[in-house]
Amino acid sequence: MILTTERTNARTWPEEQLAELFSEGFPQFIAADRLGKEYIGRVREWFADLDLMLVDEDGVPVAGGWGVPIRWDGQVESLPTGYSQTLVQAVEGRERGAEPDTLVICGAIVTPSLKGRGLAGRTLTTLREVGREAGLSRVLAPVRPTTKARYPLTPIDSFMRWRRPDGAALDPWIRTHERMGAQILAGAPASQTMTGTVAEWESWTGLVFPESGEYVIPDGLSLLRIDRDADEGVYQEPNVWMRHA
Repeated sequence: MILTTERTNARTWPEEQLAELFSEGFPQFIAADRLGKEYIGRVREWFADLDLMLVDEDGVPVAGGWGVPIRWDGQVESLPTGYSQTLVQAVEGRERGAEPDTLVICGAIVTPSLKGRGLAGRTLTTLREVGREAGLSRVLAPVRPTTKARYPLTPIDSFMRWRRPDGAALDPWIRTHERMGAQILAGAPASQTMTGTVAEWESWTGLVFPESGEYVIPDGLSLLRIDRDADEGVYQEPNVWMRHA
């Protein structure tokens, strides 16, 4: 497959092509990250050069990924708390005029029918190269380990260390990053916080929450906490900080 790289905002993509690319996307509740919503508009405007599509020879987008630039001293202790705080740091750093030195890869997606062909790795490699060209010598990623949803009661600091008998990471997305030379730095137990009313959470999950308490939810990497008196559900999504360079 011959691939070229385009900025996501370079042109208007046909809706059916985007629908195919994102047909196995993230769960609905991901959009309930209020902090992320507050900053994502400026992220898309200011860092469009780090929002890319991989396009095949027919002009169809087959994979995509994006990231943001931040300033980081290389110390685990000073990592952002996760995805949402990374967006905050990127935007507020630009507003202050801080010179970024680190690319944070925030997401990558591959057309479901093309998975297993190395496109995820190609996307990450492309982002790393673009980051280097922009003078971002360090590369981080708050990785969302999808198989963590099978173990929502397990702390992320434990799950991220789990290995197969061959020594490779149990989680395939962590495994993809490690195969590219990335190393696990730390867990990010509250990488994102999603908040909504009880009715919203019932709509997003297809479940009913008749009383306050903690619930396992479909595609949830940790537990949802429901407070019926406050009419609120709060879910904190864990990620794994990994360093590529």
